[in-house]
Amino acid sequence: MNSTAEALSGLRSPTWYEGATRWTQLTLVEDDPGSYDLDFWLGVFDETQSNATCLSAGGYVAYYPSKIPLHYVSRHIGDGDPFGDLVAGARQRNMHVVARVDPHAVHADVAAAHPEWISVTAEGELRRHWSFPEAYVTCAWGGYNREFMSEVIREIAAGYDIDAIFANRWSGHGVCYCAHCSSDFRAKTGRELPRRRDPFDPTWQAWLGWSRDVLTELVGHWNGIVASERPHGRFIPNIGNSSMLDFALDEVKRYCPILFVDHQGRTGVVPIWSAGRDGKRMRGVMGDKPIGLVTSTSVEEKWRWKDSVQSPEEIRMWMIDGMAHGLRPWFTKFNAKVHDNRWLPPIVETYRLHAELEPVLSKLAPTAEIALLDPSTTLRTWHSDDRDNAEGHELGFYHALVEARMPFDLLSDLVMTDAALDRYRLIAVANAAFLSEAQCDMLTRYVERGGALVTSFETSLYDEHGVQRPDFGLSRLFGASVAGPTEGPVKNTYIALDGADHPILRGFDGASRIMGGTRRIPLDVHGVSEVPFRFVPHFPDLPMEEIYAREPALEPAVLARQVGKGRVVYFPWNIGEIFWEVTNADHSRLLDNAFRWALGTPARVQSAGPGLVDIATRDGAGQISVHLVNLTNPMMMKGPIRETIPLRGQSVSVALPSGATTATARLLVSGQVPATSLQGGRLHVDLPEIHTNEVVLVEFGP
Repeated sequence: MNSTAEALSGLRSPTWYEGATRWTQLTLVEDDPGSYDLDFWLGVFDETQSNATCLSAGGYVAYYPSKIPLHYVSRHIGDGDPFGDLVAGARQRNMHVVARVDPHAVHADVAAAHPEWISVTAEGELRRHWSFPEAYVTCAWGGYNREFMSEVIREIAAGYDIDAIFANRWSGHGVCYCAHCSSDFRAKTGRELPRRRDPFDPTWQAWLGWSRDVLTELVGHWNGIVASERPHGRFIPNIGNSSMLDFALDEVKRYCPILFVDHQGRTGVVPIWSAGRDGKRMRGVMGDKPIGLVTSTSVEEKWRWKDSVQSPEEIRMWMIDGMAHGLRPWFTKFNAKVHDNRWLPPIVETYRLHAELEPVLSKLAPTAEIALLDPSTTLRTWHSDDRDNAEGHELGFYHALVEARMPFDLLSDLVMTDAALDRYRLIAVANAAFLSEAQCDMLTRYVERGGALVTSFETSLYDEHGVQRPDFGLSRLFGASVAGPTEGPVKNTYIALDGADHPILRGFDGASRIMGGTRRIPLDVHGVSEVPFRFVPHFPDLPMEEIYAREPALEPAVLARQVGKGRVVYFPWNIGEIFWEVTNADHSRLLDNAFRWALGTPARVQSAGPGLVDIATRDGAGQISVHLVNLTNPMMMKGPIRETIPLRGQSVSVALPSGATTATARLLVSGQVPATSLQGGRLHVDLPEIHTNEVVLVEFGP
């Protein structure tokens, strides 16, 4: 968050993005010119207190009188310039302006004139658009983007008072088998284009690397064009929270002063905390670079009702959770003709909240004691369309940390350093299967210096190229080696409690065993470890008369050990993945216990009370903020939300820094002064009620 007042001086300056903190995006459709109400949209800018806007300009359809041959201009434009009108209205309001282009498709006349610009299927056919067969899908790696779109970007940057060009759907839609891609890939890799998306296939990995290089270079090329026409201007690629792995990260950081996560809402079974996860993931790669969260006013499902209206509470809570974790709110409306305006009140309300919190929270930096390692080295070998299927382990750990009310960051293993690790007391690694020797060495040194590690399953079993090692790269930390091939999937598995004294066993009173996972790695234990749980040997799940254990539980299911000055907990099975699939309460408890034992001492920020709360913390000079987002509603795991149930009986406890003897607290959302008590170096705060969210601002001194 950044103060709008402080940023006004940045208009049309190299730091314009610092003041671009609340965004309105208007995505025009072809018949909008002459049909939409310009004054209505200028009023939306005012009512939402937007200080930045993204406006449709060109690409598939131009909404200005383009002079470029084959650049299709809306047939409804007449003598007008709707893009120019919107730019002028925004600039009159001292707003920052970004022009949107969409290069992913062209009309039939372009395909006829330049078939080499069109994506080609594996069968050798020009690729027609999957949704609108009258159009053709373009090749992202060849002449269309490099030549034609470069002209379009230059024309817009030269002709309009803008700060940046934002490209939607610019980076391709799967492997293109056109002549250019085939010859360029062969020349640079010595291989033919891959025919399957296999993350372990060297040819597939080579294609990902080739695509990464070509697209990253294109970002730099387009950035140079914009800057040549507007010295303060930049090109900003549209990226998702994982598709950023499709580019060279150092180059993207260098070219792009601000980025946006195009995760417009929930589809299927997705928790509302996914918005905040986008913020953590981007910060875990890009550091303190400003990031916006693109939120749609429409329902985001595979059936693509793009001109529908999402429920107001879903819009509100999606944006609030993103804001809590540092994302700047951005809403997008498809079609400037408003058939249903129920999306506007929740956006006005949420943007007003952002404007109220911005002056305080912009001066504080996100902090946490725990980091969940984002397994980017593993995930970047998957196609962006397939990565959701590979993230189950991490999502399970993520949800367990949310349920445990433990504030945490995400840290990408691509930017992992000794210094980055040392910011945290605990690193949770759900299943980083692909890790280099250097990455393994960093994690080992971290634990030996006193850091804590909780990890599971195949972590470090493969090198960074997906080649399986004979043993874990982190075998010394685990105190165990691989004793055989991975077993599973199997049904009806259990792990038995071994003893009653270890803190990892807490909360399982009355149980002698709990559910296990579906896949596990046999171990040869060679280090000194405590074993709170052991595997019950697998037994049938049918016939019913055969459902009983034949053998005693012997092999370790949880290893807890001291290594150097640090602690390690290793689960040789897929606890994160199966918890995400089944959400079993015992698995949540087991992970919670493991995190707390590994930490060793109480967390700096603690929260208690009924319900589910997502927590973000920030630090500044003499201040700590604790942002609590109320996730308690019947549709938390699958939208759209109907209502958020207010929470009572909530408390927050904050450990004060050494030397602080006085502390006060105030609630920034409700404006109330809560009851507090100072005991044992901790300030305890009682919250009267949390509706959608609350920010506890603790101020301390000597």
